[in-house]
Amino acid sequence: MSTKNWTIDNIADQVGKTILITGGNSGIGLEVARVLSLKNAEVILTARSEEKGIKAVESIKSNCPAAKVSWMILDLADLDSIRAFSKAFHAIYTKLDVLMNNAGVMYPASREVTKQNFELQFGTNHLGHFALTASLLDLLKNTPGSRVTTQSSIAHTMLKDIDLQDLNWEKSYSRTKAYSQSKLANLLFTYELDRRLKEHGLNVVANAAHPGVTNTNLFKTSGFGAVTKFVTQRVELGALPILRAATEPNLKGSEYIGPKGIGGFRGYPVHVKSSPTSHNETLAKALWVASEHLTKKIFEF
Repeated sequence: MSTKNWTIDNIADQVGKTILITGGNSGIGLEVARVLSLKNAEVILTARSEEKGIKAVESIKSNCPAAKVSWMILDLADLDSIRAFSKAFHAIYTKLDVLMNNAGVMYPASREVTKQNFELQFGTNHLGHFALTASLLDLLKNTPGSRVTTQSSIAHTMLKDIDLQDLNWEKSYSRTKAYSQSKLANLLFTYELDRRLKEHGLNVVANAAHPGVTNTNLFKTSGFGAVTKFVTQRVELGALPILRAATEPNLKGSEYIGPKGIGGFRGYPVHVKSSPTSHNETLAKALWVASEHLTKKIFEF
């Protein structure tokens, strides 16, 4: 068996593929957009402002002038923005090979809420991507072999359960636990989505990844300060797990890919295991129902 590390050299030519990356204007998302553009995919990255979107596209094209990369505005903390994005995306594209649910927020200084009054981390990281995926499911179904790849975190292991009666942390608030809940929700959603795709006989798979501890803006703004550079790995390495999950041939769905180092903190990407709670089908089904109720978005398989 080969022990060679998985790198971007393992990614086949992506010509002809349409790939959407949420939060593609900075950090891991921008690196993923850069790599996939170099691999000849048509890449659409999302940003919350015109300034950030234009800057991201320009940075990619400065190194790869022939890149087929564009940006579209999307705020995952606003269900109205998600609806508007879906309408705009459908007006341009008739297929979608890979949806990369990558964007996220982490550790706001105090409890904040989304436009629809969901706790910011749960509302953005989980509910926003839940609604977005539902909105684009028809395009994924129309594209044989398509994938939904969602970014989770090793922080998901901090929680052994989810309080379905207080998903928005209105009774008490812990920014670290709220983040862990959102990342556990990402995995519960991924595995339940993959099960439902298979139950309906669809040629679409869902899988997940985590970046270990990577030096991005999430860490720079989360209060870790100067210690960040000593405990984190480079963005180029942190982007590899989700790239592998999105591009490795013959994946069957429900895979979870992360760094191979101790604790999953750093290293090259390998197939890893997520927590037992993330595989709790009863919890996943209950969260799915709650998410449909909160977002008012139903998956039409």
